[in-house]
Amino acid sequence: MQCEEIMEKKLLLKAEVRVSTGSKSAVKVRKQGRIPAVVYGHKQEPVTISLDAHDLVEGLHHGHRLVDVQMGKEKETMIFKELQYDHLGKDVIHVDLMRVDVTEMVRVMIPIELKGAAKGAHDGGIIEEHTDRLEVECRATDIPETIVVSIKDMAVGDSLHASDIELPEGVKMVSSPSTLLVSCGLVAAAKSTEEIEEQAPAAPEVISEVKKAQEEPSGEQSR
Repeated sequence: MQCEEIMEKKLLLKAEVRVSTGSKSAVKVRKQGRIPAVVYGHKQEPVTISLDAHDLVEGLHHGHRLVDVQMGKEKETMIFKELQYDHLGKDVIHVDLMRVDVTEMVRVMIPIELKGAAKGAHDGGIIEEHTDRLEVECRATDIPETIVVSIKDMAVGDSLHASDIELPEGVKMVSSPSTLLVSCGLVAAAKSTEEIEEQAPAAPEVISEVKKAQEEPSGEQSR
């Protein structure tokens, strides 16, 4: 891989070191249009920083995984290790970054992208995704944006596991081969109200105290 290709996959983010930490500090940082982050790796102490929210989100939308982070006069190459979203799953609220060397092997979680329309869907089947990402190992410069999974040949009753996926050259599967990714099954037909009532067991007769009193002989009759 040539240097030009490596540079195209990298994004430059300028960081500000955070002195104070905690939830209140994080809220303040977000109000300033920045996202709290922590830098790990290479046997160095973690560093708390903040990144420009717009630049970060734009980089993620363009599929950048490998980034240059500038802290003061120093610039280090890193990867996005983990992204934390808000309760709606919409906005990034925290980032974990890991220092890397462009030649070293790294382990990362890669999103799964389903491609095609399953033929089982035409037979009443429904596609169910059981996991949305897989862990792989590769060079820092070869991190794929997504793992494409073709489902067009899936019939009703079929399923795909991690072992069925063909990864790009230089990318090795770390997740268990038995990890279930997607399945195609039939939707159970909804039962009508009449069918539910017919199948429901009959309710036992409840003998009320009034009925008991009517059936019991009176005191005069028992004499």
